[in-house]
Amino acid sequence: MSLFLRIAWRNVWRQRRRTFLIAGAMGVMMALLVFYDGMIGGFEQAIYGNAIQLLGGNIQVHAPGYGDALENKPLLPLNDPDAVVQAAEARPEVVAASKRIVTGGLVTNREGAFAVSIIGIETAKEANITPVADNITKGRYLNPDDGDMIVIGQGLATAMSIDVGDRITMVGNTKNEQNRQRTMTVVGIYDVGVPSVEKAMIYMSLAEAQSLFGLNGQVTEVVVSLKQIGQEPAVVNAINNSAAGYEVDTWESSFPELKQTMEMKTGVMGYMGVFMLSIAAIGILNLLMMAVFERTREIGIIGALGLKPREITFLFLLEGTLIGVMGAVIGAVLGTTINGIFSVVGLDYSQFASLTEYTALISGSIYTQLVPLKVLQHALTVAIIAALAALYPAIQASHHEPAEALHYV
Repeated sequence: MSLFLRIAWRNVWRQRRRTFLIAGAMGVMMALLVFYDGMIGGFEQAIYGNAIQLLGGNIQVHAPGYGDALENKPLLPLNDPDAVVQAAEARPEVVAASKRIVTGGLVTNREGAFAVSIIGIETAKEANITPVADNITKGRYLNPDDGDMIVIGQGLATAMSIDVGDRITMVGNTKNEQNRQRTMTVVGIYDVGVPSVEKAMIYMSLAEAQSLFGLNGQVTEVVVSLKQIGQEPAVVNAINNSAAGYEVDTWESSFPELKQTMEMKTGVMGYMGVFMLSIAAIGILNLLMMAVFERTREIGIIGALGLKPREITFLFLLEGTLIGVMGAVIGAVLGTTINGIFSVVGLDYSQFASLTEYTALISGSIYTQLVPLKVLQHALTVAIIAALAALYPAIQASHHEPAEALHYV
């Protein structure tokens, strides 16, 4: 084995230009795939990360029985929510754990009645994590001591023909199913570029929601926001271990449409990666076939010296694999370097933010994400494809008759 490896390594470097051409082409292709993965990861954090925070956080903690009555948005108070907050914020992955009251209701004025989700929030905590606070286009965000004041979305403001300072009637039910009605002043309007969300979610201070719905000192959920998507399992386990007896859900189960969209994106990305590598494999195949034809006399000589056809096949296959490994190393280094640069510098995407509802959630630049496991997977794939591309030329080389090959000019 070591003899074949030495011979293959020597043969690889006999045509340095050809070797660098093949390995370089493979390396560039792999680097593009690594950068593509990093850019997609950046998109996930910029778009889906913001969408998750907008819709309700990476993790939601509710009282037992909440899931069975989810459609009605029940006002089931959490027992000792501070214990949940403490357990969550003890984890390094957590940005913040905030208490909320979430229920359904109506807002009405002369334009009609509109069904909305009424959300009472810890304004000081959520100001640092929610896209709503960063996208107030009129008025201001909520303060902790705001009374009968709300922040609404641009979609709802347009539908109701209202502006900052206008007053609307809000109707909801207490935890005892008693109807409560209050006139609220619009102090801020947010525009996140997603009309379906803007029309359906209104915000008030937690203290005001507790007063309105008869939940003095109580909340109905704790929302946990994480640094990155994918860190949920460890935090869920920590909450279950430290504060058992709650219903703990992640965004994957709470917002299945987002999960489905991400899985679809991953599938498309996988097919594109295979397609790109297949193009590289065709180039490798052509170059290795040229190498076989150029070395016909050499194949005849080594065959005459006693190498069996399967050994000749193995020798050429080993050469292709070595070139593939070189390409994988070049690709890993180049791709990691490019990703590292753009993870700090970022890609300015603000000019494309209006393309779709989801891209509207991108606040400015996209910062690439480096996943070492994916780099390793791509490197292994490149090496395997190089070996497979070398298989046919290797078999062709083994079929040369030594006597005929020696007379080849």
